[in-house]
Amino acid sequence: MSTDLSVVKLIWDASIVVQLVMLLLVFASLMSWTLIFVKGLTFKKARDAAEQFERRFWSGAELGELYKRVSARRGKVTGMEAIFESGFREYVHLHKQGNSDPMSILEGSQRAMRVALNREIEDLEMHLSFLATVGSTSPYVGLFGTVWGIMSSFQAIGQMQHATIATVAPGISEALIATAMGLFAAIPAVIGYNRYSNDLERLVARYDIFVEEFSTILQRQAHN
Repeated sequence: MSTDLSVVKLIWDASIVVQLVMLLLVFASLMSWTLIFVKGLTFKKARDAAEQFERRFWSGAELGELYKRVSARRGKVTGMEAIFESGFREYVHLHKQGNSDPMSILEGSQRAMRVALNREIEDLEMHLSFLATVGSTSPYVGLFGTVWGIMSSFQAIGQMQHATIATVAPGISEALIATAMGLFAAIPAVIGYNRYSNDLERLVARYDIFVEEFSTILQRQAHN
C-alpha cells in the first residue's frame, strides 16, 4: 500500500493544533522576512545619510549656513543631521539668551545632541526585539507542534491491532514538519537580529564620534 507523504498532504491531514502551530510559524516567518528587508533598507539609508552629511560637514561649510540648509529640509530630519541640528539650535538659543559661560553653552548643546542621539537609537532599535523573539521561541513552538503530533500518532497506534511503518509514517512526518518550520522561521530571524545589532552598534559609535567632534568645534567657538 502506497502512502502519500507530500508536504501539502501532510499539512492538510495534520491535527488542528499542529495546523495552528504551523500557521503561527508561517506568520512569524513572513513578518520576520518583511522586517529583515525593511530594517536592511533603514540601516542602508542611515549609513548613506551619515556619509553624505559628514562630507558636507567637513567640507569647510559655515555652520550657520549648514544649519539653515538642514532646518529648511522638508520632512523629518533624521540621523546625524538631527543630532547636528539639535546641538546647533541649542547653541544658538543659549547665545541669544545672553549666556556668557562657554561651559554652560557647551553642556547645553551636548545635552541636546544626546537627546537627539537617544531618539535616533530608539528609532533604529524599533522591532529588532521581534526578530530576537522569533529567533529564540520559534524552535520551541515548532517542537511543541511536533510533540503534540507524535502524541496523537501514538494514541492512534494504540487503537490499531496491527501497526506498520506505512500507518505510522504520516503522523510522525506531519509532526516533524512543525520542527522544520520552526527552524525555518528562527534561523533567518537570528541572522537578521545579529546583523542589525552589529549595524546599530557601528552607527551609534559613528554618531558618538560626531558628537564629540562637533562638541570640540562648538567649544572653540564658544571661547571666541
